[in-house]
This record gives sequence, C-alpha cells and structure tokens, in this order.
Amino acid sequence: MAVLVVGGLVYGFSVYQSFQNTMDQVYEPLKRDTDKRVDMVTKKDQIDAPPFSVLLLGVDEREDDVGRSDTMIVLTVNPSEETIKMLSIPRDTRTDIIGHGTVEKINHAYAYGGVQMSVETVEDFLQIPIDYYVKVNMQGFEKIVNAVGGVTVKNDLALSHGGYDFPKGEITLDGKKALVYTRIRYEDPRGDFGRQDRQKQIIQAVIDKGARVQSMWNYNSLFNAVGETIKTNLTFEEIVNLQKRYKDMRHNIDQMRFEEGDGGFVGDLWYYFPDEQELQEHIQTLQQHLEVDKESY
Repeated sequence: MAVLVVGGLVYGFSVYQSFQNTMDQVYEPLKRDTDKRVDMVTKKDQIDAPPFSVLLLGVDEREDDVGRSDTMIVLTVNPSEETIKMLSIPRDTRTDIIGHGTVEKINHAYAYGGVQMSVETVEDFLQIPIDYYVKVNMQGFEKIVNAVGGVTVKNDLALSHGGYDFPKGEITLDGKKALVYTRIRYEDPRGDFGRQDRQKQIIQAVIDKGARVQSMWNYNSLFNAVGETIKTNLTFEEIVNLQKRYKDMRHNIDQMRFEEGDGGFVGDLWYYFPDEQELQEHIQTLQQHLEVDKESY
C-alpha cells in the first residue's frame, strides 16, 4: 500500500511538473497584456469570476510561409451562467484589418501582424474584448489527436478528401485523418460553413478526450505535442484554474455560426459578406454573454 501511495504521488508530481514546463514553453503574452487581465486566478470560486473571452486561431504555418489563420473561433465563458458560446468566423469574411488600414479577408490579419493584429481585428469586427488567445499550428495538430488516442465524431455527410473516405455516421479518426477531415471545404456543398462545423467537432472531441484520466497515462506525448503546436497568453496558473473550475462547462456549449450573408468577388478575390442583421445579432448575444457595455465598442 505504501509503495502504491508513494508511486502515485511521484507520478502525480511528475505529471504536474511536465505540465508546468510545457505551459511555460507555450506561454507567449501579447504586447498589450498588462495587470488588467480577467481575474480567473484570485477569485475563490467560478461564480465570483467575471465572464471572459478566448480567440482560437488555427494557423497553417509552413516553412518559408508566414501563414494565415484559416480557423478563427471566438469562445465566451460566463461563469455565473455556467455556459460557453462558440462562434466561428468565416476566414474569407471581408472586414477592416485593424492596424493595417485595409479592408480585406479577416484571415489576412494574421499574415500582416500575427496574433496581435488578429485579436484587434476580431475585437473590432465583433465589438467585444478578447481577453485571451490560443494559437494552434494545424501542421502539428495531428500530434495532439494521436496523443489522446484519436477521436470519435459524428459525421453528418459522406465525404472524400486527400485520399480518405469519411462515411456518414460515427467515425473514429487518428491525427492524420482528423487533420484532413477539418480541411475539407470544396467537396462539401456547405463550403466553409461545413468545414467550420468539422473543426469545432474535432476541437470538442479533443477537449473531451483530453479531460479524461486515462489520457494522462500518455502525458509525455500529449505535453510534447502541445509544446510544439500551441501558443497562448494564458499563464500556467490560469490554465490550472480553467481546468479545475470550468471543465464541466464543456458539456454546455452553444455553437453559433453565420448562416446568412453572400459571397462575391472584389477584383480577383472572393469574399464572404456577412448579413448585417445576423452580424448584429451575434454581436449583441456575445456582448450580453460577456456582460459588456455595448456603448464602449
């Protein structure tokens, strides 16, 4: 019994230390980050904590290429309501690129000014503050999926892409297949909207799988994959508190999307033009969820 207890403590400490080292590796604050951060750390319980937002960027950064944020998802968390809202922004959305002085595709913001410009552009587009970001290099995302032992999702449309077939119904995917699955666009009649749904499916599945105790038996592979793939301005302490206080909220996510709007060319480039009424409804929903004053944006 003593050996088991000591062994468990040593293993737990090893996991904790590896996790802390990994989080130190992925921590990359924004230039504007100051003491005026959303307080998820010192609050005694999640009910007292204020709402906060996270911008998830999925970036294809290949050798000799600055990359573009092909995935842009905003999450807002309201601790008192114990709810999360998740909104995907189509990558071809035409909008002001804040800090660059142009009007073009929203995913160009990353190419021009990295995470900083992406955050400021999304804030202007949705008229909400972005407190945190998580950037995922999609080239390495398959390592994370493999580290949690693959994921199972429910596919609503039979699709083929990149030499792989994805039948309708429940499918189990390893890292490579999951990455291909999230990149399907032209084969889906819904285009980028269908791709966004698949991206959110995989993200949700990874979160659910990673939250299970058995995933920790492969923690070295998982942490190595995270260290190589992710950057964030969340500190180690904040991430620990997120896991402790908000992990059960992953079962209560309201997935929002742009369903209206039109597409068309401006010059040689194709853009998505959001429906103004739908955009304003999304803005109002997120502002209310974050409990922010709409007059300040």
